[in-house]
Amino acid sequence: MQDTPNDYVIVGHVSGLFGVNGWVKVFSYTQPRENIIQFSPWILGTVDGWNEVKLEQGRRQGKGVVAKLGSYDDRDAASKLIGNEIALRQEQLPRLAENEFYWNDLTGLQVINQDEINFGVVERLIETGSNDVMIVSGDRERLVPYIWGQVIRDIDLEEEVIRVDWDPDF
Repeated sequence: MQDTPNDYVIVGHVSGLFGVNGWVKVFSYTQPRENIIQFSPWILGTVDGWNEVKLEQGRRQGKGVVAKLGSYDDRDAASKLIGNEIALRQEQLPRLAENEFYWNDLTGLQVINQDEINFGVVERLIETGSNDVMIVSGDRERLVPYIWGQVIRDIDLEEEVIRVDWDPDF
């Protein structure tokens, strides 16, 4: 494959099996969760590297998503997919409005507060219900709410910096 994983955005992972005809359960990171089935092909991170797979069918099932992927026609074949990450090419994703970002764009950025204190690097983001929260690793781990305008003052992807109005003691 010509693309590198840097060109990919992780959008979920295969979490289990569904039925006997090769369907799999998918844990989607998209919002809403079923948005993941709008995209094809998927790129699966397997032990052999990244492999492109056609999404044949998909649907919401209960609180989750299930999918039928090309050439995985039975439970045994599909079982090899459990735990594999699901990625899309960056260009498959819709463009966002100004001051909107995909989580993967924020991961790895430095977080600096209004007093120029460097909190560290965004390791990941979590969804809490009321707002998203950045997990920032530096001299210690900090949880910084992702609230644009109140806590988040600026994001500069070129400089790889997120400027925040946040007390370093929190």
